[in-house]
Amino acid sequence: AAMLRELRRRWGSYKYRFVPWLALNLRRQRRTLRYVPETSQDKIIADEDVFETLLKTFKALFINDFSRQADILALLPEVKCQYLKLLTVEQKRSKVNFCNPRGQHVFTPEEVLFNTLGFAVSRDQSSLVSAGTGVFVTKGFVRKGTVVSMYPGTVYRKHEPIFFQSLGNPFIFRCIDGVLIDGNDKGLSRSVYRSCSRRDQLGPFQMSDESWLTATPQNPLAVGQYVNNCSHEKAANVCYQEFDVPGHFPVELKQYLPNIVYSHDTESHLRCVVLVTLRDIKQGEELFSNYYTVVS
Repeated sequence: AAMLRELRRRWGSYKYRFVPWLALNLRRQRRTLRYVPETSQDKIIADEDVFETLLKTFKALFINDFSRQADILALLPEVKCQYLKLLTVEQKRSKVNFCNPRGQHVFTPEEVLFNTLGFAVSRDQSSLVSAGTGVFVTKGFVRKGTVVSMYPGTVYRKHEPIFFQSLGNPFIFRCIDGVLIDGNDKGLSRSVYRSCSRRDQLGPFQMSDESWLTATPQNPLAVGQYVNNCSHEKAANVCYQEFDVPGHFPVELKQYLPNIVYSHDTESHLRCVVLVTLRDIKQGEELFSNYYTVVS
């Protein structure tokens, strides 16, 4: 009986990767499918809007944690001047002395997100029976067409080895072009991500964020791997959208990117996946997405 339960559990994790299972279940699972007729039609919002949202959020996180950025700013004097101007503006707005570490009021990442975008999201027990962890809008209001979370993890190209990381792993996201993102924060997946992240660090410059592997992520958007699939009772209110981080993304803000490439020698842009709202979402609502990608 125990062996049968284990087999059922593993099948529950893997069935979405088998073409025969998908073919038999497409009709009954139409509301949970991610149809992508063309790559260009996968964009719910423009890449520029995704970029601006991430930039705005990460800058706010950077300023909130300004006292820890001394080593980075020492190497970027021009950038330091820009942030000092932003700090002055923030100082006047909130009447808090950010330049004095002892007097600085440091907000939680969720508070920074709320102050910046008008909402906060976090992980909690899902409203779905036996679904485990889910993601909820815990504060504020999210308008349709808003980046509400990111899907963290190690990014693998088609030819790269992911077999052992995939064993019993339900957190692997498949992009339209076959790129895979392993969003598992435990076991081998966790070790691989940390290894790649530390490999790519350049002095004080972190090229990615490791904190999503913990219970307290520094980037509060990096919880997208825990967004549950929609059902007939719970329609999808968010949709996945792929986003390649441009080369001109500020180096000092890369410490908040919750993705890292598996191969160090790749010259292509870093692939990220964001979740964009399909409708307005109120405080207290759980996020539900479409798991399946059908490219026609």
